[in-house]
Amino acid sequence: MVSITESPSRFPHLDKMTVNELLTGINQEDAKIHLAIQEVIPQIEKLVDKILERMPKGGRVFYIGAGTSGRLGVLDASEIPPTFGVTPGIIIGLIAGGDTALRSAVEAAEDNTIQAWKDMEVFQINQLDTVIGIAASGTTPYVIGGIQKAREEGLLTGCITCNPGSPLALASEYPIEAVVGPEFVTGSTRLKAGTAQKLILNMISTTLMIKMGRVKGNKMVNMQLTNKKLVERGTRMIVEELGLPKEEARELLLKYGSVKKVLDAVK
Repeated sequence: MVSITESPSRFPHLDKMTVNELLTGINQEDAKIHLAIQEVIPQIEKLVDKILERMPKGGRVFYIGAGTSGRLGVLDASEIPPTFGVTPGIIIGLIAGGDTALRSAVEAAEDNTIQAWKDMEVFQINQLDTVIGIAASGTTPYVIGGIQKAREEGLLTGCITCNPGSPLALASEYPIEAVVGPEFVTGSTRLKAGTAQKLILNMISTTLMIKMGRVKGNKMVNMQLTNKKLVERGTRMIVEELGLPKEEARELLLKYGSVKKVLDAVK
């Protein structure tokens, strides 16, 4: 396996560069991310299509990762309920070391090959579920072990990695290999690799929610009304859809709790 994520930076003397040179260099490297993701859209599409065969039947998606990769999975999963108004648990993010690892590194947590499956078993995982392993290097034992066990148990498996031909990709049915090249700071996969992973997670979860009917037109009609900004946004949606006065639209929104419920009740 070629470890591109550990390859030397193209910039040998970062400590000698000016602030402008550093910022420009990081930006130049970041520009490569979108091209790398564009190349793997067919891989992403195959995985999403397979998930969509399961999710309407009650299937869930589990993200498993360690360090930056694990945090990104937890972040994406946590944003789905408020954005799309689904119950917590349709997409679940798990990180090696548990929630403590979201803020502080947990020693040796990522080296445990059996813990990911144990973490998933708490949720009564079943064959309708999908497990997506997230690891920039593609070599994280916590993630590989979880994917291998999930596949043995008949679950759908996929992964997001930034090295070609990694053990994680080989263990997964539907690997996504977004090769973004060496990092600006050698080996610091919180940079390009982490950004690529987050963008791919955005693509997967957003597409799933749209295809599951959680968006109308281009609007988040099922969003949770967790603050004034979102109440105002929802009110505008109702005004645009139904042509009602703003105050009446707001009252209906607060009564029914979501734009979708208002539209269903009034139309």
